[in-house]
Amino acid sequence: GLHLTLSNMKGVRHIDRERRRVTASAGTTINELVRVLKQEGLSMVNQGDIDSQAIAGALTTGTHGTGARLPVLADAIVGMKLIQPNGEILVVDESTPDLLLAGRVSLGTLGVISEMTLQLTDSYRLRERIWREDFEAAMDMHDELAASHRHFSFFWCMTEQSRHCYCLPDTAATSKSGRTTDVCEMKVMDITEDEPFESEFEKVAYSSDVYPIEYIANFHELEYAVPVEHGKDAVRAVRRLMMEEFPEAIYPIEYRFTAGDEAWMSPFYRQDSVTVSVSSEPGKDYWNYLRAVDRILRGYGVRPHWGKMHFLTGEDVTSIYPRANDFRALRRDRDPEGFYLNDHLSALFK
Repeated sequence: GLHLTLSNMKGVRHIDRERRRVTASAGTTINELVRVLKQEGLSMVNQGDIDSQAIAGALTTGTHGTGARLPVLADAIVGMKLIQPNGEILVVDESTPDLLLAGRVSLGTLGVISEMTLQLTDSYRLRERIWREDFEAAMDMHDELAASHRHFSFFWCMTEQSRHCYCLPDTAATSKSGRTTDVCEMKVMDITEDEPFESEFEKVAYSSDVYPIEYIANFHELEYAVPVEHGKDAVRAVRRLMMEEFPEAIYPIEYRFTAGDEAWMSPFYRQDSVTVSVSSEPGKDYWNYLRAVDRILRGYGVRPHWGKMHFLTGEDVTSIYPRANDFRALRRDRDPEGFYLNDHLSALFK
């Protein structure tokens, strides 16, 4: 097969200030994009906690941030150009609604994306606060924090070493109990007009200077979107599995919120969700652990983050994505020979 990289297709091509939109080449990374937006007085509506991915790959695999009222990042896509197998350039925008809703989360199966147009918002600052809670205390305040803050998330850390796997800061001084195991590293963020500042557990800065976390260690990750009403039960079940059956799996559980959206293959299609993710270091055999997590989470009607590890079959895709067959039909119409499929994608979308 052919491995095509767009890493040299970078740069902002156009900014529509009146409509608050930006058009950028597909290989532009999120951190490269937001540096330009900061200078132009604009911000992305939301971001994840990693900003080094190319915009096309990140958005069209279902990358998200956190926020109970904020949808997947791909919801901001209002246009793109797709290179078809015959070299035709297919322009997708709001005048082609089916292509737009299919293309927002399409895993590269509808063509090579050469550029994307994103809906932005005026520049804003975020106030971030981090602290530590015992697990049960975090569960008690779960609903209130999700409802009262623009962004709420946490990392559950089974051991004291767990936080080091993700280079998380030491928040021991904020703990009410003094525990260092079975704790949640909590974070809330809200829009503010306060002037920028930074202290040990709180800061105010331009939006894109707050969202990302500096991950130094590499890791492999599985992440599933759980209907929000099952979120606490799901994280309790995975926590119990780790503590009782896989105590060597010390990488944190990351737990975030995402609102439902309309993209056909989005993990959050018409479903407000929380995401539960588990990880381990590259080169380590932890398939039994991942499959056990998969078995537990499937019971809650989950969908995967397409850019991470999962165990779905084509039958699974049909059963959990209401528009799966519509997506497949549209894909076959644009690429009947499967030029943009590989073995993995063929099993899911052919």
